[in-house]
Amino acid sequence: MFLRRVANLSPGGPVFRRAASTRTPRGLQNIIEKRPDDVVITYAKRTPIGRAWKGQFKDTPVDELLNALFKAALAESRLDPRKIDDICVGTCHPPSPLYVSRAAALAAGIPPEVPISTVNRLCSSGLMAIRNIAHHIQAGEARIGVAAAAESMSLNPRPTPEVVDHISAHPEANDCIQPMGWTSEQVAQAYNVPREKQDQYALISHTRANKSVAAGIFAEEIIPIELKGKTYTTDDTIRPGVTAEKLAGLKPAFPQWEPSTTTAGNASGIGDGAGLCIMTTRENAEREGMPILGKWVASSVVGVAPRYMGISPVAAIPKVLERVGLTKDEVDIYEINEAFASQFVHCVEELGISMDKINPNGGAIAISHPVGMTGIRQVITGLAELKRRKERVLCTSMCVGSGMGAAGIFVNEVIH
Repeated sequence: MFLRRVANLSPGGPVFRRAASTRTPRGLQNIIEKRPDDVVITYAKRTPIGRAWKGQFKDTPVDELLNALFKAALAESRLDPRKIDDICVGTCHPPSPLYVSRAAALAAGIPPEVPISTVNRLCSSGLMAIRNIAHHIQAGEARIGVAAAAESMSLNPRPTPEVVDHISAHPEANDCIQPMGWTSEQVAQAYNVPREKQDQYALISHTRANKSVAAGIFAEEIIPIELKGKTYTTDDTIRPGVTAEKLAGLKPAFPQWEPSTTTAGNASGIGDGAGLCIMTTRENAEREGMPILGKWVASSVVGVAPRYMGISPVAAIPKVLERVGLTKDEVDIYEINEAFASQFVHCVEELGISMDKINPNGGAIAISHPVGMTGIRQVITGLAELKRRKERVLCTSMCVGSGMGAAGIFVNEVIH
């Protein structure tokens, strides 16, 4: 379908439009410079997020969330779905994820000629969807692509991994399939992150998120969706009235594992939601009259010891910064996933980045962590905040279950 659209039939044979460059710019000035072959984001919105098992989407499966998002985004962006060359959906735990994603797209009015894929790299799946579409555009395989992500932790919680005995006998293989709460306690113990410090950082997240709700900040990144005749416009995950005293009074969530410092207040919430970015080249966006919100620059993926899964941003962020030739101080905003306060505290202090730059509107401890969605929510949230601040560079990062991590670099292009 793409070739039919981009080919110009001429006496000399088909002539194809230039693909985006695969060369990664290095240095701040090169990164913010505008080039026709840049991969840009022309639309970035998310659904509200619902609290798992008790919230507004507790009975809403992934296909229904995606379908509502596709419909709303196509209507608001005015994108002709026939112009989409590829869709990639980041999602982790729904059964038959490709089938349900494809069905959701078709039912939203996206033509059957538009292909779709899914990607699962656990907590980074949303970022990987953006990465995959960016790479397809850079390779000349797509001109307009949609990166989406969705998760229903209510209906599809993390399944227990199963491996055969001789695999689980390998120490690191056994570590990589352990519950995430176990890894939180391992990090707290190995890196000496006390409960008090975890609660201090958690309170920052809760406080910032509540201030952002009061100021209407999240409304700028949320697209209302309609489900069963009802319209949903706001997150129901952010808890008001969180104090240091209340956090200190919470019981350990995992008393079976020492040092038992993780609680419901200093770990990421479990939630349901979806998000979406429309991507193309700058040249095509300008030709089509599409607004340019931001630019994709680069990403990194890393592996770490599975037992200490949560520390991986300490490796992923320097890796992507080195690749693009940036110093940590040249990044204006960091969105670093707060899977657990234990690992988040260690990452922030080990990286030596001021909390003034990290998660300015709160993070997953307050907002929640729909696993497949988080990687795309961070980009949506970060670009919107850069626009408000009239600043440039965003770095997103997250730890990834089984002992991996990822990071991405983006540039805000809405500066007036």
